[in-house]
Amino acid sequence: MKTITTDRVIVVGAGLGALYAALKLAPHPVVMISPETLGEGASSAWAQGGVAAAMAETDSPTAHAADTVTAGAGTVDADVAEMVTASAAEHILGLTDLGTPFDRDENGNYVMSREAAHSAARVVRVQGDQAGRQIMETLIAKVRATPSVQVIEGALATGLETDGDRVTGVYIRRAGPPSEKVLIETPAVLLAGGGSGGLFAHTTNPPRIRGQVIGFAARAGARIADPEFVQFHPTAIDMGEDPMPLATEALRGEGAILVNKDGARFMLEEHPDAELAPRDIVARAIFKQTQAGNRPMLDTREVLGKEVLTRFPAVAEACARAGFDPVANPIPVAVAAHYHMGGIDTDDHGRASLDRLWVCGEASSTGLHGANRLASNGLLEALVYARKAAEDMADVLGDVPDASIVDIDWPEGGDPVNQDAVQRMRDAMTANVGVRRNAKGLKQALATIAEVESHAETETMLNMTATATLIAAAALRREESRGGHFRDDYPEADPNQASRTKITLTEALAIRDAAVKELT
Repeated sequence: MKTITTDRVIVVGAGLGALYAALKLAPHPVVMISPETLGEGASSAWAQGGVAAAMAETDSPTAHAADTVTAGAGTVDADVAEMVTASAAEHILGLTDLGTPFDRDENGNYVMSREAAHSAARVVRVQGDQAGRQIMETLIAKVRATPSVQVIEGALATGLETDGDRVTGVYIRRAGPPSEKVLIETPAVLLAGGGSGGLFAHTTNPPRIRGQVIGFAARAGARIADPEFVQFHPTAIDMGEDPMPLATEALRGEGAILVNKDGARFMLEEHPDAELAPRDIVARAIFKQTQAGNRPMLDTREVLGKEVLTRFPAVAEACARAGFDPVANPIPVAVAAHYHMGGIDTDDHGRASLDRLWVCGEASSTGLHGANRLASNGLLEALVYARKAAEDMADVLGDVPDASIVDIDWPEGGDPVNQDAVQRMRDAMTANVGVRRNAKGLKQALATIAEVESHAETETMLNMTATATLIAAAALRREESRGGHFRDDYPEADPNQASRTKITLTEALAIRDAAVKELT
């Protein structure tokens, strides 16, 4: 195995958090590990809604924090919510200064959208549904022009090297075709490699986002928080694509309604806020309509008409691919895994439980989201913790004036991931660890994951099965319903369980072993 030693900080990932952190670390030398060309395959670029920030004079960070706590269903860290929302406007202004073309009105004020569970219109957007892509393009241009940042594209991180409880390096391989692994020894690592939505067969996440970063951190011994809390987006466009395109929540913020095949508006009887109820409630209502064969749909015709084609170009493009005309007919929608509230347990400086390991973005779990993320708080959290992690890393490491470029000559070899096995696990996750759960299904999912893992031949597969195990095991252990975690056999919230989950992979494997034993 080839080993390379560098003084550069390794940033794993290429989304919003990774790019922002690399810029904030400058001039400290950085090497980014990106599986694809920058801007491709990152969840951040697919984010349609925008960034939540109290920018209007009639709004406040205090109100934003209160909405975050309410949506999080009893497990949000209120201090974290207060800190993140208080710095939101500063990050929007900073992105504006970098060149992000946020939507403005004729007076130069930011145009704000209202999304589910927000008490005010406070989501800053770009061209309707292009926020993620536009912010990414702005940051990529800055990273490309920053001398201290090296980007290795076409490389996939597969594991962490440790010495006791200290991270000393990252294993990488060529993203495809595969290669044998290479170890890069480094003074510090920042993980910003996305969430876990792709572990489910129905997801809005890019194809490569399948919990690998969380998995290899857990395999190295990092503590994981809240893995059972997965957010299922209510309105993925049901058009047979994998991953599923997204019908942004901003459409409902504009007044679009949810109807079934009979034209009945079913959310009125589900929640006082109807279509703008918290995501978990809307998701379960849509799932119920789907299960009943009632074909749920999102109707934009009355409130947007032809404007849906120009104001929401990503939605219009997806509908065109599927042969849907959203001007004439409602858009078929279904529930899909969208965002992982859980992840690597992270403190208020972005530090993980392992020394010299920092995390930001969806791979982390900071306590901001609780059991149910407030809409458009994801990009905000990535920005806040990317900067906090970068500042903390700089303090810990001190000045490093320069470092040579990391030059990789990929060793031949390596096995491809068994895609049939991946799909078997994804199907089991959607069927049994999805928007509605019960003990029998969770145990069956754990058994399937264990069987897939027993035949795994790659580190990437083991990373995926580790994260899938953590999600299902924690869901089995939490015998209540709360936020994105809903148990048919425990349909009510238990006040005694109104606390965050902290779990290691060793503990999750013990739960899995007991479940498998019970089934055999």
